[in-house]
Amino acid sequence: MSTYRTISSSTTSQYRVLGSRHLGFAYPVREEAQIKEHIDTLWKEHHNATHVCYAWRLGWDYSKYRINDDGEPSGTAGKPIFGQIQSAELTNILIAVVRYYGGTKLGTGGLIDAYKTTAKLCIEAATIEVRPVQDRYRLSFGYGDMPSIMKVLKALDMEKNAMTSEVECTIDFNLSMTRSEELQNAMIDWPTAKLVHLGRI
Repeated sequence: MSTYRTISSSTTSQYRVLGSRHLGFAYPVREEAQIKEHIDTLWKEHHNATHVCYAWRLGWDYSKYRINDDGEPSGTAGKPIFGQIQSAELTNILIAVVRYYGGTKLGTGGLIDAYKTTAKLCIEAATIEVRPVQDRYRLSFGYGDMPSIMKVLKALDMEKNAMTSEVECTIDFNLSMTRSEELQNAMIDWPTAKLVHLGRI
């Protein structure tokens, strides 16, 4: 698996049924800290809401996920939201649905349909991107090697995260996993450089 699917930017949606209002929010995310920030912000902005239910999935390998019903009957909120994430084959995404109760109970089927529909509308409003799975690296090298190293990294379409330029230089960057072998081959030309693999995203 060298690519994954996610959304390019945040989207919103709205779905009303029997007086209840469901506001959908989809966010591109890469870590759980971002998810917590978004949920906390939604509660602050919608402190009068009845529920803030959500589902998320993280990881280039689609391996991490969580659902939250926030007090709704088990399986009626987080699960149908997550079902839409699965159907669209998305990762690195959070979808939250803020519910304002309208006074009429929707029942199990009605709740499932409402949360499912709200999440689906969020995804339909989004631009889906297919992104390359990337390896994260830290490369340390002498200042004299900088011109040749930067030339190679730019040719490999690296994504720079941070860099220090002193006698001993360091650059943190992301690189498509499909080009990792090219990077390893280039290291032969920099015998004093040190390359550390920091993980995969």
